[in-house]
Amino acid sequence: MSTEARPERAAVRLSPRTVVLYAIGSLGTGGYATLPGLVLTYFLTDNLGVAALAAGLIVTAAKIWDVIIDPLIGAASDRQLARTGSRRGFMITGALTLPLFFALTFAVPPSWGPVAGAVCVLLAFLATATSFSLFQVPYVALPAELTDGYDERTRLLGWRVVVLTAAILLFGAGGPALRNAGSDPVLGYLVMGVAAGLVIGIGMLIAARTAGPSTSSGAQEGVPRNSPPASPWRDQYLSGFRALRRSQPFRALLGTFLLQALATGTMLAGAQYVATWVLRSEDAVTFVFVALVGPALLATPAWTAIARRIGKERAFAIASALFAVAALTITAAVWAPGEWIYGSVAVAGIAYAGLQSLPMAMLPDVISHDERVSGPGQAGTFTGIWTAGETVGFALGATVVSLTLAATGYISTVAGVAVQQPDAAITGIVLSFSILPAVLMAASLLTLRHYRLRRHDIDVAAEPGA
Repeated sequence: MSTEARPERAAVRLSPRTVVLYAIGSLGTGGYATLPGLVLTYFLTDNLGVAALAAGLIVTAAKIWDVIIDPLIGAASDRQLARTGSRRGFMITGALTLPLFFALTFAVPPSWGPVAGAVCVLLAFLATATSFSLFQVPYVALPAELTDGYDERTRLLGWRVVVLTAAILLFGAGGPALRNAGSDPVLGYLVMGVAAGLVIGIGMLIAARTAGPSTSSGAQEGVPRNSPPASPWRDQYLSGFRALRRSQPFRALLGTFLLQALATGTMLAGAQYVATWVLRSEDAVTFVFVALVGPALLATPAWTAIARRIGKERAFAIASALFAVAALTITAAVWAPGEWIYGSVAVAGIAYAGLQSLPMAMLPDVISHDERVSGPGQAGTFTGIWTAGETVGFALGATVVSLTLAATGYISTVAGVAVQQPDAAITGIVLSFSILPAVLMAASLLTLRHYRLRRHDIDVAAEPGA
């Protein structure tokens, strides 16, 4: 089907205030996705003395918890929308509770020992993950309800990704810099956790203001729709699987996004190790993130323009291929490590902007397409499964890195103790940051080929009387 540009309906254009408030929520999503993925495994292995394999299992266990609760939160959010006309309640609860749990995650001192420290980090991070899911699942559902315009969704999500990439820079570069500002690493992690948790919570709280009375899917502003009866947990999970079974575009897009979350999660978990053991400076992780996010900030409007011209799915494929090539070039650091790595990371950053904005702009199209077939009121079900899939990808990324470290003989230590890593461990670090993400990204192009929705399908369906 044609991807030629069609005129956007003026009636669906979002106000600048709505776009800005929604985008600010990415301070929360960017912070939560970036900082734990970047430093939590390293915090466990190189500050608390936890073995690399155990550290990876801790991070994975918390993410598995996300997978369990996200579909339940999605179904509960749909019921809240039907009952009250808004998804705001869950979002505010997550925003108010996350800062405390996030700070506690990094408050464990090495003096407690690796076993007690690992258990405490696990419990605190499980609570943090719960708070984040309460916000994130309804937050991702909002674009499908705020506008039904194909290009307007790209605009909304494009500005969100501008804030997201800025948040990645803020947390990915500023978090480790704050941690290293003093001479005491234990206090540094605590200060980092408190400051980051507060910024994440504030961003979430601001974005919750966009979840006002719904005017989509037949609801009248300020008038709650009839609330469906609460269903057993089993039915709530089955509703997510039914959505996957009946929506071919959702299966294709989710499969693509899951593989890409695994690829970027692998790079994210390996970045601190690359900085410390390949670039030989713990502080170099700041420059890695500047190299990634600086180009991404500039590239996001360009990806939005490209998507308007050739369609989201084709622009998404181009961004994916560019990221795979950039990651693959970093493999050369096995033989010739050096600052040239920043150049490859910068090219990946240009692609990363597209990888963030385009699939998130395609998800509302998938939801609205399903509504025409199965009826409205199931956006939370879709976003619950989507968020769970994203979580699986990032969780397995940390697991892949920890397994690679364990298999190549990486030596864990506690704060203040210097060690020398074997050559095999350093090679494993490079490969987990380069060739593994490249292969996963290439695989995602195969699933993307099966995504069949085009601009025509969305714009024609959005016309009055369609």
